[in-house]
Amino acid sequence: MRNLYGETIENLKQQLIDAGFKAYHARQIFEWLYKHQVQNIEQMANIGKTLRQYLKTHYTMTALPVFTRQCGQDGTCKYLFKLHDEHLIETVLMRHDYGKSLCITTQVGCNIGCAFCASGLQKRIRNLTPAEMVLQVMGVIAHEAVTLTHIVIMGTGEPFDNFDNVMDFIDIVNAPYGLEIGARHITVSTSGIVPKILAFAERPKQVNLAISLHAPNNTIRSRLMKINDVWPIETLLDSVKTYIEKTGRRVTFEYILMRGVNDSLQHADALSDLLRGMNAYVNLIRYNAIDEFSFKSTPHDRAKAFHDRLLKRGIQATLRREMGADIDAACGQLRAKTDPNVKDRPSRKD
Repeated sequence: MRNLYGETIENLKQQLIDAGFKAYHARQIFEWLYKHQVQNIEQMANIGKTLRQYLKTHYTMTALPVFTRQCGQDGTCKYLFKLHDEHLIETVLMRHDYGKSLCITTQVGCNIGCAFCASGLQKRIRNLTPAEMVLQVMGVIAHEAVTLTHIVIMGTGEPFDNFDNVMDFIDIVNAPYGLEIGARHITVSTSGIVPKILAFAERPKQVNLAISLHAPNNTIRSRLMKINDVWPIETLLDSVKTYIEKTGRRVTFEYILMRGVNDSLQHADALSDLLRGMNAYVNLIRYNAIDEFSFKSTPHDRAKAFHDRLLKRGIQATLRREMGADIDAACGQLRAKTDPNVKDRPSRKD
């Protein structure tokens, strides 16, 4: 049976029409799911008995059970949800001055294999369905009693390696009559799958794009991210420029600062030369150290100097406030410590 939370409003309309019902019922169902947040189909009071019976016969509303939950002193909360096949996935709620943001996972495991990231300790087992992504959102809303303002698709996995399901997820959480998370409040992050960046540029919604860059040249980036051997920086930036030209949207470059690897002023100069003239923004993040790897976080004063150098050279940049360091909030970190399928893997040292 299909999970109702995995249906876009347009898909649901068509399914209802094909079954002999009216298109407007899809709007009613979305309102019950996302506005009223009912727990079962019988609670959809303004829907007729025949339609309720049809929904019960063809759809489920099964939620994701919470395996564990950690909350830090800064209000960041990390959830491990258990899937139907016993795999665990991570979801992180972050509380900011401007609202509440949720970071969701798109895959069980990850094939990108970045040298510094706990997500890649286990290869991709499977893609998440749209319902499994939406249910991360609904689970946190229910447990925390919060109104979400932003969604970032930056958890475990490569979102563009699960492109169609991620696009459906975006349509569902953005849809009218539902959660109505604004497109400009949704960000999807990619390690640099060039064909999918170009495909994303053709999408009509103004969803934010973030690129995991982490290096100012191919030598360092290939050491950190093996995807760079397939699509090197020059090819990646060409696709980003095409995206900017087609959409008019600014692109964020994520840059994790690792001590002695990519955090010198010379690296800042090379990065600024690389990005100069682009409608781009650099999000600097001090590395959140992970037991399995030897990479270390850049000291705060060195990170600040890197940030200031970018600004001096005309590159818009922010040094992101650290969140969740006391609760294993790095991508894949809590799961790596909890899931025996990951924990039994040998450690990876740089």
